Amino acid sequence: MKSKLKFKTEEEIDRIVIAQADDESAWGVPVKVSKSKSTSLAFPSDLAARVAFFARLHREASIEDWLKRVIQERLDIEEAAFAGFKKELIAKNSR
Repeated sequence: MKSKLKFKTEEEIDRIVIAQADDESAWGVPVKVSKSKSTSLAFPSDLAARVAFFARLHREASIEDWLKRVIQERLDIEEAAFAGFKKELIAKNSR
């Protein structure tokens, strides 16, 4: 039997955190998170020039920030397309 995980929305999480903010027993030991090492990528010079142009055009603070935003946007599109395709496939197979 499959069990589905229920994910809480940001609003639900916010309500829980606010409700438990003053209750010391609701909080565990603090977790230390360290920043992962950055990765460098090599781009051909013509591509790097185009990236730099569009980062400036969009008034982004740095090329890295613009690339992160573009990659995140593309991942969101890909994930939405994948989810839609998966729903269609499930619907087709359940007929």
